[in-house]
Amino acid sequence: MEKRTVDPWQWGQYTNSVQAVEIKQPAGTLYCSGQVALDAAGQPSTADMRSQLQQTIQNLEQLISEAGYECQGIVRLNVYTTSVADFFATCMDIYAPWLAKHGIRQATTLLEVQGLFATLTVELEATVVK
Repeated sequence: MEKRTVDPWQWGQYTNSVQAVEIKQPAGTLYCSGQVALDAAGQPSTADMRSQLQQTIQNLEQLISEAGYECQGIVRLNVYTTSVADFFATCMDIYAPWLAKHGIRQATTLLEVQGLFATLTVELEATVVK
């Protein structure tokens, strides 16, 4: 796989994302459903958004790994949250280092939604290539 990121504006370097990602000759593409903070029994978390994001990341990592892919191959990552303000205030010190740890430079969308399943406050939806 050959990966090229496109970010024509200088402010892009501060957003933990890029404006576009081009993939040439991928060996495969994995489209992940939105992952949330569910435990192994499928029970939704009642914890705060920060704790939910940590569980959501673990679930996404497990899904990607079990499918035979790697997190560094994430090219699209959509974030859905019940509060963008809370996400920026309480989660960026988890989210940004996680992206950096895996060298993820992805196209992304961050959306505030009215609600998610049960008591959930954050959801991650990824497209991964290898």
